[in-house]
Amino acid sequence: MRTFVLLMCLAVGCLAQAPHPCRSPPLLTGAMSVANEKFNAYAKYDYDALGERIRFKEMGSYENKTFGLDALLLFREGVMYTINHKNRTCKKERLKKEDFHPMEIPADAALLGQVILGSSSGPGQGLLVNTWYGERATPTGGKDKWMSTFTEFGCIPVSTTYYTDKTGWVLTTFFNIVVGIDDPQQFFPPKFCQGAKVDETAEAANFYSILKNIKN
Repeated sequence: MRTFVLLMCLAVGCLAQAPHPCRSPPLLTGAMSVANEKFNAYAKYDYDALGERIRFKEMGSYENKTFGLDALLLFREGVMYTINHKNRTCKKERLKKEDFHPMEIPADAALLGQVILGSSSGPGQGLLVNTWYGERATPTGGKDKWMSTFTEFGCIPVSTTYYTDKTGWVLTTFFNIVVGIDDPQQFFPPKFCQGAKVDETAEAANFYSILKNIKN
């Protein structure tokens, strides 16, 4: 009986510990939905924080027009490929290496609260998550704002709401996440992209440049 009570106390003690900033596993595969006032999309993604690489395969609508998109972001190499499999063409753009941000809660984030999504009435009926808020200074002197929810155990992203002056509020929801990469070839452009050239005079791309490519 004493052993049982001791184990229960240890378990309660672990749950009672204050939430702390964390970083997600470096290799993830999953799905996500992204939406703001003009844009909504569903995407499958592969995320490699070790190599600073992300692959998105999206479908959705922008300003009431449907689209399909395949984008490969290679931050360490400083390039982004927008891949058109139907036409077997690639658009290759410069990418700012410093724009890679790992899936994490930074140390200066403010904790908004800890809740259980679902129910705490029975095993497997709920998910313990923490919600955080933060701001990031921009080169123009402004501030981007964000609010993120991550799981308490495993530091798996659940949702992120991000604000910039260009995009407004963008809501991203993550689901069906698996730790690890099923197919490492996802981080290599197809052979028909080998001849693509970068326009060195063009403005460097970033994650939100994907929206620009949709309009084009």
